[in-house]
Amino acid sequence: MELRVIENEPTELSIEIAGEDHTFLNVLKGALLEMDTVAAATYDMNPEQSGGQTDPILTVKTEEDVDALDALEAGAQRVIDKSADLRSAYEAAA
Repeated sequence: MELRVIENEPTELSIEIAGEDHTFLNVLKGALLEMDTVAAATYDMNPEQSGGQTDPILTVKTEEDVDALDALEAGAQRVIDKSADLRSAYEAAA
């Protein structure tokens, strides 16, 4: 996965995630929004509308005194954990 940091402030982070689509971004955004420390999480699939940028840009805003990069890491870990839980449930049902 190729990432490019667009903005990195203590409580706000915007990153471009090359090659991803709604499937991944919705899952990651949902995991972030489940966290009490995340004030907002959103993504834009075509931020420059028709001239240039087409890879999605994820923006995370956190509560005061919570590092946005740390929140993104925790959100990604939530996705990993949920995926493992789904796999375990599937294997138990099979």
